[in-house]
Amino acid sequence: MSDQTRPDIGFGRIATTLPVKDIERARRFYVDMLGFTKTFENGTPVGFMILKQGPAELHLTLQPNHKPAPFNVAHMMVRDVDAFHARCKREGLRIVKGLQDKEYGLRAFVFEDPEGNRIDVGAAL
Repeated sequence: MSDQTRPDIGFGRIATTLPVKDIERARRFYVDMLGFTKTFENGTPVGFMILKQGPAELHLTLQPNHKPAPFNVAHMMVRDVDAFHARCKREGLRIVKGLQDKEYGLRAFVFEDPEGNRIDVGAAL
């Protein structure tokens, strides 16, 4: 499709949806440890939830048979990647890739949340 025939869609928000086996455990992690606020939930029992922290938005979906992917499923940009990395270590989270400066201008690391979802975290150098 050429630029001439491609529609001007005007994208807005795009949010990452993380599958979780235990939505309450995931909520506690993202709210209590990372400071997100729950802004929406749906279902009885709850099967979907929206969490926000500043401009960041994260969706959780209950998937009882969830098996974590062996690759990064989300990327977070933060102001202080060193402080976030230290907190992840203090909380005993699995660090998949250690903190390092990347040739593409980020200082980054990868951790697993309590549900096994791999999250890539970075800050501009």
